Amino acid sequence: MMNLSQKITELKKEKNAVILAHYYQVPEIQDVADYVGDSLGLSQKAAEIDADIIVFAGVHFMAETAKILNPSKKVLLPDLMAGCSLADSCPPEAFRKLVEAHPNHTVITYVNCSAEVKALSDIICTSSNAEKIVNSVPKDVPIIFAPDKNLGKYIQKKTGREMLLWDGACIVHEAFSIDKLLKLYEEHPDAKIIAHPESESHILKTAVYIGSTAGMIKYVKDHPTEKFIVATEAGILHKMQQEVPQTVLIPAPAEEDNTCACSECGFMKMNTMQKLYDCLHNETPQIEISEEIRKKAILPIEQMLQLSK
Repeated sequence: MMNLSQKITELKKEKNAVILAHYYQVPEIQDVADYVGDSLGLSQKAAEIDADIIVFAGVHFMAETAKILNPSKKVLLPDLMAGCSLADSCPPEAFRKLVEAHPNHTVITYVNCSAEVKALSDIICTSSNAEKIVNSVPKDVPIIFAPDKNLGKYIQKKTGREMLLWDGACIVHEAFSIDKLLKLYEEHPDAKIIAHPESESHILKTAVYIGSTAGMIKYVKDHPTEKFIVATEAGILHKMQQEVPQTVLIPAPAEEDNTCACSECGFMKMNTMQKLYDCLHNETPQIEISEEIRKKAILPIEQMLQLSK
């Protein structure tokens, strides 16, 4: 009798489907996926996929991005309720008012936002390319940067550009406890702290490396003999450990004690192997976006993909 992983693999072949999974998914989903990546890598992959069905094991805005890039394909999300605290912190109507109040600004929006917010933007960015995207805008042109204020502050520091920042944040990356982190570091003084730029500035000050999920994995691969405390969503440790099996990896502690005493995204973890199988088997729930929004939203995404080559 086949297990769920085998059944999903069979269904993929039968339906000419591919599974894209974010690094923050549970290990079983990462292992059955055709491609595992960060937001930039997944966006790039979605733009070049030759399949009838895309199953996006991630959160809603990621599946929306895949649908924007692949209007003729079926894009499925195992659980439609898998949202994003950061995307939710930027309601489209409120954002529209800010954009309309600053008509001379270039609007750079982090990919963690809804299709409607993307449609109001000039360029999309990810944590992998935000610095490059901001530097692509002429210095005399003012910038609105949304929705992540922590990433925005970090990019301001890196580029020297003053930007109008939307006041949004990711609850996962804001959950790290500086006191617990420093205590953990005292217990492991030989460890190096690496962090995602969505984390708060006091966390970033402790890090020897700051980068996207893909960047963090590359950094650890480039320094396999080191020991690391990893300040991002704990799901990254699965792929990271596969890449460097001999390296000691310790998740950074969250303020609240939970099952792993680390920071986990409840939305990301809403997807399960059973839901993945069911959505592929039933070809639902599907992501639907109006053509009017899609046509507007694809322009800043294509701008990002062009600048990221």
